[in-house]
Amino acid sequence: MRARRRSLIISMILCLFLLSACGSSAGRGETGNSEYQKINLVMSVNGTDTQIDTRVARYFAQLVEERSGGNITVDVFPNDQLAGGNATKGIEMIAQGSVDLAAYATCTLAVIDSQLPVATIPWSFDSYTEARQVIDSTGGAYYAERLAAKGITYIGSFHNGFRQLTNSKTVVDEPSDLKNLKIRVPGSEVYMGFFRALGADPTSMSWSEVFTAIQQGTIDGQENGASVTSTAKMDEIQKYMTIWNYSYENDLFIANTRIWESLDENTRQLLTECAIEACNWGRDTLEAEEADILARFEANGMTITYLTDEQKAAFAEAISEWKAGMIDRFGEHACSAFGITK
Repeated sequence: MRARRRSLIISMILCLFLLSACGSSAGRGETGNSEYQKINLVMSVNGTDTQIDTRVARYFAQLVEERSGGNITVDVFPNDQLAGGNATKGIEMIAQGSVDLAAYATCTLAVIDSQLPVATIPWSFDSYTEARQVIDSTGGAYYAERLAAKGITYIGSFHNGFRQLTNSKTVVDEPSDLKNLKIRVPGSEVYMGFFRALGADPTSMSWSEVFTAIQQGTIDGQENGASVTSTAKMDEIQKYMTIWNYSYENDLFIANTRIWESLDENTRQLLTECAIEACNWGRDTLEAEEADILARFEANGMTITYLTDEQKAAFAEAISEWKAGMIDRFGEHACSAFGITK
């Protein structure tokens, strides 16, 4: 009888110990944090180590790790490393859930939805401020709607930059200057159509091949934001630059929907907050750095032509018929989300 009582007491003590242990880690489980699950996420971006998409992704990873107490970690893979450098394959991977998070330019995301680059229609925005305001309201809602149909969750947006033109042959300050110039553009119907309408010879080419192609004279120039032009060292091989803000491009911060919805609500909330903060940090950073980049280009001998409003109007007039056709092609629903009109 005494042995049974002793056994019972020991059992009760063990139960109390286990309950106490469970109580001390309630909500923590295996996470070590009362709010967030312990998880490692993979994020893929297309840019090089120094481009804005990689910098935004790494800033996001830093915020997440700090604010989750180390529970949530994000491994960032630039240059589409996980897709062998192929952006199209990288986008397929985020859609399929082979990676958890990603950031891609809307012109690149066109491979899964041709409507996504609507805001790249030339001269849709007058400033970065306007682009931010529109995208953070009706534009972002449009992206979310389109991406949801592809199994992708839209979280935020940051600047890739207003696209400018560089070339090795001539100052470009009027439409006729573009006649027959061989310009590398992404494989986007907007960019290809724009340069064709101006009499240039646009060529779709992998970004990794552009530097060598310019050196060898295969192409005459390229068009990208000042930040991308700088990180790619185009100022070392291009003599002329035209600042005309002809098209605004942004990167979308996205997640695979199935993976995203499998996360705890608190975890999703933290990731969302950190992603939006990182996107806004990226916007602020790119805007702040552009003037310094252009000043450095000029100091290194590049001739930079800043188009006046009157000069821009001449280019806009030259593409007006084509632009009207693009607006019809994208349709009223898409264009109205970004305030684009004929």
